Amino acid sequence: MGIKNFLIEGVSGTGKTTVAEELQRRGYHVLHGDRELKYRGDPKTGEPVEEPVHASAKDKTLWRHTHLLWDMDKVKSVIADHGVPVSFFCGGCRNVDHFIDLLDGVFVLRVDDIETIHRRLDERVAIDPTDFGGRPEEKDLVARLHRTEEDMPGNAIVIDAAAPLETVVDDILREAAKKSLGR
Repeated sequence: MGIKNFLIEGVSGTGKTTVAEELQRRGYHVLHGDRELKYRGDPKTGEPVEEPVHASAKDKTLWRHTHLLWDMDKVKSVIADHGVPVSFFCGGCRNVDHFIDLLDGVFVLRVDDIETIHRRLDERVAIDPTDFGGRPEEKDLVARLHRTEEDMPGNAIVIDAAAPLETVVDDILREAAKKSLGR
Protein backbone atom coordinates (compact mmCIF):
# COMPACT_ATOMS: atom_id res chain seq x y z
CA MET A 1 0.00 0.00 0.00
CA GLY A 2 3.00 2.23 -0.08
CA ILE A 3 4.70 4.17 -2.82
CA LYS A 4 7.81 3.19 -0.85
CA ASN A 5 8.00 -0.11 1.02
CA PHE A 6 10.45 -1.11 3.72
CA LEU A 7 11.10 -4.25 5.74
CA ILE A 8 12.06 -4.09 9.42
CA GLU A 9 13.78 -7.34 10.45
CA GLY A 10 15.75 -8.67 13.40
CA VAL A 11 15.94 -11.67 15.69
CA SER A 12 13.22 -12.19 18.28
CA GLY A 13 13.55 -9.70 21.10
CA THR A 14 15.11 -6.87 19.11
CA GLY A 15 11.88 -4.86 19.13
CA LYS A 16 10.18 -5.33 15.75
CA THR A 17 6.66 -5.33 17.19
CA THR A 18 7.39 -2.40 19.49
CA VAL A 19 8.83 -0.39 16.58
CA ALA A 20 5.83 -1.32 14.42
CA GLU A 21 3.44 -0.10 17.09
CA GLU A 22 5.34 3.18 17.45
CA LEU A 23 5.31 3.70 13.68
CA GLN A 24 1.55 3.14 13.71
CA ARG A 25 1.15 5.55 16.61
CA ARG A 26 2.95 8.13 14.46
CA GLY A 27 0.50 7.52 11.61
CA TYR A 28 2.48 5.22 9.32
CA HIS A 29 1.04 2.24 7.46
CA VAL A 30 2.44 -0.92 9.06
CA LEU A 31 1.97 -4.61 8.36
CA HIS A 32 2.74 -6.92 11.26
CA GLY A 33 4.12 -9.85 9.33
CA ASP A 34 3.96 -12.16 12.34
CA ARG A 35 0.25 -11.40 12.76
CA GLU A 36 -1.14 -10.52 9.31
CA LEU A 37 0.99 -12.40 6.79
CA LYS A 38 2.42 -15.55 8.33
CA TYR A 39 1.69 -19.21 7.75
CA ARG A 40 3.72 -22.41 7.87
CA GLY A 41 4.87 -23.59 4.48
CA ASP A 42 7.59 -25.15 2.41
CA PRO A 43 10.30 -22.48 2.01
CA LYS A 44 10.99 -23.53 -1.60
CA THR A 45 7.47 -24.00 -2.98
CA GLY A 46 5.40 -21.89 -0.59
CA GLU A 47 2.89 -24.71 -0.23
CA PRO A 48 1.29 -24.89 3.23
CA VAL A 49 2.58 -27.75 5.39
CA GLU A 50 1.57 -29.37 8.66
CA GLU A 51 3.84 -29.32 11.69
CA PRO A 52 5.46 -32.65 12.56
CA VAL A 53 3.66 -34.32 15.45
CA HIS A 54 6.33 -36.60 16.85
CA ALA A 55 9.36 -34.36 17.10
CA SER A 56 11.37 -33.12 20.06
CA ALA A 57 10.72 -29.63 21.40
CA LYS A 58 14.05 -28.48 19.91
CA ASP A 59 13.21 -29.96 16.50
CA LYS A 60 9.71 -28.43 16.54
CA THR A 61 11.14 -25.02 17.40
CA LEU A 62 13.59 -25.20 14.51
CA TRP A 63 10.88 -26.51 12.18
CA ARG A 64 8.52 -23.65 13.09
CA HIS A 65 11.29 -21.17 12.42
CA THR A 66 12.40 -22.59 9.07
CA HIS A 67 8.82 -22.94 7.82
CA LEU A 68 7.55 -19.49 8.83
CA LEU A 69 6.55 -17.83 5.57
CA TRP A 70 4.61 -14.75 4.53
CA ASP A 71 1.71 -14.87 2.10
CA MET A 72 3.27 -13.69 -1.16
CA ASP A 73 -0.02 -12.62 -2.73
CA LYS A 74 -0.71 -10.30 0.22
CA VAL A 75 2.85 -8.93 0.22
CA LYS A 76 2.77 -8.22 -3.51
CA SER A 77 -0.70 -6.69 -3.25
CA VAL A 78 0.44 -4.22 -0.60
CA ILE A 79 3.55 -3.31 -2.58
CA ALA A 80 1.51 -2.78 -5.76
CA ASP A 81 -1.07 -0.51 -4.06
CA HIS A 82 0.28 3.04 -3.92
CA GLY A 83 -2.46 4.40 -1.66
CA VAL A 84 -0.06 5.66 1.01
CA PRO A 85 3.39 7.24 0.80
CA VAL A 86 5.18 4.51 2.76
CA SER A 87 4.51 1.06 4.17
CA PHE A 88 6.59 -0.80 6.70
CA PHE A 89 6.57 -4.60 6.82
CA CYS A 90 7.67 -5.65 10.30
CA GLY A 91 8.72 -9.17 11.19
CA GLY A 92 10.68 -12.07 9.86
CA CYS A 93 10.01 -14.86 7.42
CA ARG A 94 11.97 -17.47 5.55
CA ASN A 95 10.72 -16.50 2.08
CA VAL A 96 11.95 -12.90 2.16
CA ASP A 97 14.17 -13.68 -0.83
CA HIS A 98 10.99 -13.96 -2.94
CA PHE A 99 10.09 -10.29 -2.44
CA ILE A 100 13.12 -8.43 -1.10
CA ASP A 101 13.90 -7.01 -4.55
CA LEU A 102 10.46 -5.37 -4.59
CA LEU A 103 11.28 -3.32 -1.48
CA ASP A 104 12.91 0.08 -1.30
CA GLY A 105 15.00 -0.84 1.71
CA VAL A 106 15.56 -3.21 4.61
CA PHE A 107 16.32 -2.32 8.20
CA VAL A 108 17.74 -4.84 10.64
CA LEU A 109 17.23 -4.15 14.32
CA ARG A 110 20.32 -5.23 16.21
CA VAL A 111 20.96 -5.52 19.92
CA ASP A 112 24.56 -6.49 20.62
CA ASP A 113 23.91 -7.90 24.09
CA ILE A 114 22.16 -11.30 24.12
CA GLU A 115 21.22 -10.71 27.76
CA THR A 116 19.13 -7.72 26.72
CA ILE A 117 17.37 -9.87 24.13
CA HIS A 118 16.72 -12.60 26.71
CA ARG A 119 15.35 -10.01 29.16
CA ARG A 120 13.00 -8.66 26.50
CA LEU A 121 11.82 -12.19 25.67
CA ASP A 122 11.20 -12.87 29.36
CA GLU A 123 9.18 -9.64 29.65
CA ARG A 124 6.91 -10.48 26.76
CA VAL A 125 6.42 -14.09 27.87
CA ALA A 126 5.47 -12.78 31.32
CA ILE A 127 2.61 -10.92 29.62
CA ASP A 128 1.67 -13.79 27.28
CA PRO A 129 3.07 -17.21 28.30
CA THR A 130 2.25 -18.58 24.83
CA ASP A 131 4.48 -16.04 23.08
CA PHE A 132 7.72 -17.18 21.46
CA GLY A 133 10.92 -16.97 23.48
CA GLY A 134 10.13 -18.43 26.88
CA ARG A 135 11.27 -22.01 26.38
CA PRO A 136 14.94 -22.98 26.61
CA GLU A 137 14.99 -24.33 23.03
CA GLU A 138 13.51 -21.04 21.78
CA LYS A 139 16.13 -19.00 23.64
CA ASP A 140 18.85 -21.28 22.28
CA LEU A 141 17.62 -20.69 18.72
CA VAL A 142 17.45 -16.93 19.26
CA ALA A 143 20.99 -16.94 20.69
CA ARG A 144 22.28 -18.89 17.66
CA LEU A 145 20.52 -16.60 15.17
CA HIS A 146 21.81 -13.55 17.06
CA ARG A 147 25.36 -14.89 16.99
CA THR A 148 25.40 -16.09 13.37
CA GLU A 149 22.99 -13.57 11.76
CA GLU A 150 22.20 -16.39 9.33
CA ASP A 151 18.65 -15.18 8.66
CA MET A 152 19.43 -11.52 8.16
CA PRO A 153 18.97 -10.10 4.68
CA GLY A 154 22.06 -8.67 3.03
CA ASN A 155 22.40 -4.99 2.14
CA ALA A 156 20.31 -3.98 5.14
CA ILE A 157 20.71 -0.81 7.15
CA VAL A 158 21.54 -1.81 10.71
CA ILE A 159 19.68 0.07 13.43
CA ASP A 160 20.86 0.03 17.06
CA ALA A 161 17.75 -1.33 18.75
CA ALA A 162 19.25 -0.99 22.21
CA ALA A 163 18.66 2.77 21.95
CA PRO A 164 15.44 4.29 23.30
CA LEU A 165 12.38 3.51 21.17
CA GLU A 166 11.96 7.08 19.94
CA THR A 167 15.58 7.11 18.74
CA VAL A 168 15.20 3.74 16.99
CA VAL A 169 12.09 4.89 15.12
CA ASP A 170 13.62 8.29 14.31
CA ASP A 171 16.69 6.52 12.87
CA ILE A 172 14.49 4.29 10.70
CA LEU A 173 12.44 7.23 9.45
CA ARG A 174 15.57 9.28 8.70
CA GLU A 175 17.10 6.42 6.71
CA ALA A 176 13.78 5.74 4.92
CA ALA A 177 13.59 9.40 3.94
CA LYS A 178 17.11 9.19 2.47
CA LYS A 179 16.08 6.11 0.47
CA SER A 180 12.94 7.87 -0.70
CA LEU A 181 15.04 10.77 -1.97
CA GLY A 182 17.41 8.39 -3.73
CA ARG A 183 20.45 9.02 -1.57
